[in-house]
Amino acid sequence: MENTEKADRQLMLGNKAVARGLYEAGVCFISSYPGTPSTEITEEAAKYDEIYCEWAPNEKVAMESAFGASLAGRRSFCGQKHVGLNVAADPLFTMSYTGVNAGMVIGVADDAGMHSSQNEQDSRHHAIAAKVPMIEPSDSAEALEYTKLAYEISEQFDTPVLLKMCTRVAHSQSVVTPGERNVPVKTYEKNIVKYVMMPVNALKRHPIVEERTRKLVEYAETSPLNRVEMGGTEMGIITASTSYQYVKEVFGDTVSVLKLGMTNPLPEKLIRDFAAKVDKLVVVEELDPIIENHVKQLGLEVSGKDKLPMIYEFSQNLVAEALGKKAPSGIALDDVIPARPPVMCAGCPHRGMFYTLKNNKCTVLGDIGCYTLGAVAPLGAIEMTLCMGASIGAVHGFNKMLGRESEGKTVAVIGDSTFMHSGMTGLANVAYNQSNSTVIILDNSITGMTGHQQNPTTGKNLKGDPAAAVDLVALCHAIGIKRVRVADPYHLAEMEQAITEELAVDEPSVIISRRPCALLKYVKHNPPLKVDSDKCRSCKMCLKLGCPAISMKNGKACIDHTQCVGCGICGEICKFGAIVK
Repeated sequence: MENTEKADRQLMLGNKAVARGLYEAGVCFISSYPGTPSTEITEEAAKYDEIYCEWAPNEKVAMESAFGASLAGRRSFCGQKHVGLNVAADPLFTMSYTGVNAGMVIGVADDAGMHSSQNEQDSRHHAIAAKVPMIEPSDSAEALEYTKLAYEISEQFDTPVLLKMCTRVAHSQSVVTPGERNVPVKTYEKNIVKYVMMPVNALKRHPIVEERTRKLVEYAETSPLNRVEMGGTEMGIITASTSYQYVKEVFGDTVSVLKLGMTNPLPEKLIRDFAAKVDKLVVVEELDPIIENHVKQLGLEVSGKDKLPMIYEFSQNLVAEALGKKAPSGIALDDVIPARPPVMCAGCPHRGMFYTLKNNKCTVLGDIGCYTLGAVAPLGAIEMTLCMGASIGAVHGFNKMLGRESEGKTVAVIGDSTFMHSGMTGLANVAYNQSNSTVIILDNSITGMTGHQQNPTTGKNLKGDPAAAVDLVALCHAIGIKRVRVADPYHLAEMEQAITEELAVDEPSVIISRRPCALLKYVKHNPPLKVDSDKCRSCKMCLKLGCPAISMKNGKACIDHTQCVGCGICGEICKFGAIVK
């Protein structure tokens, strides 16, 4: 792609369009933590050599680093998914008080429908609570243009700006017209009253935040981010983001639409004027009634969540049926399609570990990662998953309360990237407050869940260049854990010994289950295994692993050689020697 000359119109993923907007806005520094559906923003931005990009250990560190770059006078960006913004809320709320130097934009991607998340919280609440502006594009073209405009707003109003994406906008394509890069630069000037948030200075900054909000409301009244599209006046719809696309597809010009690109703060006069032009006012917004409640506070009669749900993603048909328009009928399939639940990949190193934990009837407190699939059948090992790093904090509290009743059979499992993200402090708590807890770190040498991003343990940075690698064994020792051992999950006897021995001791311990992800390109696999049907007794023991390469055909076990990576775990548990190389 040409970086300096104007390119032709092209189809672009929403996240890629944001990255292009970052490039054109002159962003020089990006620090993020990968999280679907936000990950591709930083991955695409890293393709521009003019932008420094990095994966940070977690979102809080990423946001603080981006703030430092802004303070230095260079435009910066920090990206994460919606639950990641919870982790970064601490610096966000205080940055609202300090303001910025060069423009700073914070990308947050919501996941209505929970396609890859543990909840579907509405990030607009963060914008309201932190008192910072939020803008929401509804397609890729807006993603590019709004990103550039966000930096202008950031510098004009001296504030960080939240750019809210959602799964559908982030992962759909539409036409954009790339432009040229412009790099504004500011100088850093020492300003203790503005940037040192001790109480005496924070007291002076809060009134500035409130005045800024008032000015932003004025800006929202005439901003190009908010526009009225007059059509039929029988119904007027106020909407934003991907809901705008559904409304336009369902109703076209038969209704009037107030399309909001800035969802915090919301305009007042613009909404009143629009309401006066239509017979009936409706708000169409996914998740919480943020816009609807604002309209009601203005004293206007409006409907919305009385017709539309507060849960899950919307669709064209859902919007049509809720607002009294018949949805087109689909085509029904006569055949019943079997369910295809997610499952750990063939050769996944986590499978042997979870199989061993289940056989030992362990209580397993889990964490966030692809290994969360250890909770699904047939393994069904994980019994709790809350948020990044929670497994270690939870096992500490669990064992402190139940004592010997739980200590000899309860473990926490956490991935290597998640451990670096939020697990270290939990483990420090275990060591410091001495609970008899066993933590298993699943070291698969990559951040697997979001698409094989590097992390501080892998020895490579975002671009794949050599970087310092955290030694997990040494780190656990330094935190205060004396018993740290490494085991290979492909060898069940080794895993069995490690788990039984560490659960038996009366002190904190860590097991590092170490084997690289089977999908990594540089991992060399063994030849696929096969089943000797003469020896197979159809006991289905091998099916208890939940490996997608193993099935039953004609009453006998069968291994799909196109999926099998020869890990050998199924051969270890076959009592009849039917699985051979």
